[in-house]
Parts: sequence; C-alpha cells; structure tokens
Amino acid sequence: MQPLFKSFCQGVAVLLFSPMLWAQEDQIEISQVQFFNLGVKTGALKSVQSVPLLTVPAQVSIPPSNEYIVSSSLTGLVSKMNAALGDQVSKGEILALIDSPALLTLQRQYLKSVNESHLARLAYERDKKLQQQGVISDRRWQESRSRYNSRIAEVNEAKQLLHIAGMSDKDITALRRTRKLSSRLSLRTPIDGVVLERKVVAGERLDEMEPIYRIADLQQLWLEIYVPQEKIGLLQAGDQVLVQNTDVGARISLVGQSVNPQDQTILVRAVIEKSHPAIRAGQTVSVQLTQSSREATYRVPNAGLAQHNAQSYLFALNDLGFKVVPVNVLGKRNNYTVISGKLDPQQQIAVRGAVALKAKWLGLGDE
Repeated sequence: MQPLFKSFCQGVAVLLFSPMLWAQEDQIEISQVQFFNLGVKTGALKSVQSVPLLTVPAQVSIPPSNEYIVSSSLTGLVSKMNAALGDQVSKGEILALIDSPALLTLQRQYLKSVNESHLARLAYERDKKLQQQGVISDRRWQESRSRYNSRIAEVNEAKQLLHIAGMSDKDITALRRTRKLSSRLSLRTPIDGVVLERKVVAGERLDEMEPIYRIADLQQLWLEIYVPQEKIGLLQAGDQVLVQNTDVGARISLVGQSVNPQDQTILVRAVIEKSHPAIRAGQTVSVQLTQSSREATYRVPNAGLAQHNAQSYLFALNDLGFKVVPVNVLGKRNNYTVISGKLDPQQQIAVRGAVALKAKWLGLGDE
C-alpha cells in the first residue's frame, strides 16, 4: 500500500503546484516589496472612441477646387517673373509682367466704346426731353434709348475683355481717367496659396491661354486611400483616419463605388481636419483606418497585457494585489492596444511588468 499512497501524494502535489491550476485563479497576492522588485508600474485606464481596423498606404492630394492655373489670354513676351517655385503668395499679388501689343487694341476698343456710350447718353437725354415736350415722336425716343443701351452693353463687353486679359478694376478706372494706353500686363494670383509649378521663364514668348503658374491653397488636403475590396464593408463615411507617426487625423468623406481592376481596391477619400507641417501634397503616407466603437473601449500599453492559451489578460490593482481580467483585443496602434471587457473605467491597472505578474500568476519560478 505504501508505494500506491506515495504515488497518490506525488500526483496531488503535481496538481497543486501545476501552472494550469494557478492559471485558473484570478487573484495574484503580492506584497509591497514584491511589487517594487518585479518592476510593476500602474496607471489609469484610458477610454477611446474608435477601434483600429487596418493599416494601408495613402496619397496626399489637393482638392481640385483649391488649384488654380494662372495664364495670359493674350499673346506677348514675359518681361519679369516675381514668384518662384514654393513661394507663398497672397491674393492680388503680381506674379509676372507681360508685354502684349494685343492689350493696346483692347484698351483702345474700351475707350472708344466709352466715348460712344457718352454720346449715345447725351442723345438719349435730349430726345427724352423733346418727347416729353411733344416735339418728337415716341418711336424716335425709343430708338435713342435702344442705341444708348446698346452702347452700354459694348462698354461692359470691352471691360470684361480687359478683365479676362488680366487688368484689375483699379487699372481700368485709371485707364478711363487718364486715357493712357499701356502694353504692360500684370498677372495676379487669384488666391492665397503656394506656387506649385512655374511653367515659363523670363524672355519667353507666350501663346494665348498658355499656363504660366500653378497655384494651390494647401489649407485643406485629402487622403486618397485604396482599400482591398474585401475590407470595404468595415468602413463608412465619418470614420476616422489616423496618419501613422503623427497626430494628424482625417474623416472619411467618400467610399468609392467602383473597383480598380488592376489591384482590386476601392478608393476611399478622407479630408484632413487641419494642416500639419509633416503632411505635404503628393506625399505617400501610411494611415490607420478606425471605426467608432459601440461598446466601452480602452487604450492600454502593450507592456500591460499578457497572453495565455490564446487569451489576452490585464492585471487590475486591488487590496490583495492584482486581479487577472480577461479582455478582448480590438486593434493595435504603435505601442498601444485597444481592448474591451468587463472593466471599471476608474480602475488602476498594471501598465508595466505584465510579464513578471504573469509568471507569478502561473507559479513560474516559485519553489
């Protein structure tokens, strides 16, 4: 009987000190000395509103409505360029000076139409008085009024042509007052922005509508993201996008309806919420797509989680030491993991030393 009893006792001892039996306990008793010796550090749970879904590359682009091409509607010679590639320019600033003989013709036509409209107005006012006095017929007065309206339309047309050529209201007013013609055309920027391209150099001859500068307002940028089609069902407009290794955030504004046949991806467009020096047009970045969570979710450092039998755990501080709490891993971002579980938002948890706590929980290293 003694050999059997001895074997039985050994079996009980193995069960009592087996790591699997320790793993079924959810409480780790730990003294203050052990707390410091194990290098454990505690911190508060941090609530988050979104869950990381996947990480993909993206292209930073400029909204089409924020790009402008500065060109001359007249032929001429570029006499001076004032802005270089990358310069910040303000609305109305002179970018280039063009010498154009065609501008003289437009100015002469404008002054001629102004003179003719002045004469037509005098004739109209004279015939109006004569018609009121019964000296002339209504038909003659109506003909004078029609000619006057026609001349006004010609003035407006000539003025619009000068606007298209690049003259400002101030320049046109000065021309009308001084009657002085000039072949020098000033091209101005239509917006506050940045020079992205300079397409000509000083001394070059221009054709009509030839582009000179490309300018863009970079205060708002887009992220063009190509997502694998099997993942597109996870996304919707309004979801957040985070640019890796920065604090730049964006919101999805468009989920495309067509699939790229070459790589079977779908375009997702996100609007960057604010400008950031680390983000530039044309840049390729890595972004993380996230989704708003319907349940309570928390962000914990990776060093605060432990794995056992394909289950994740964290260690919640209590009066006896630490309670072992199983959690669900929803996603990862940089050095943090997003989790959910039966947790108290006010609970202090181990944010460092989870490996040592796991070892003590499982009884590893104990005598």
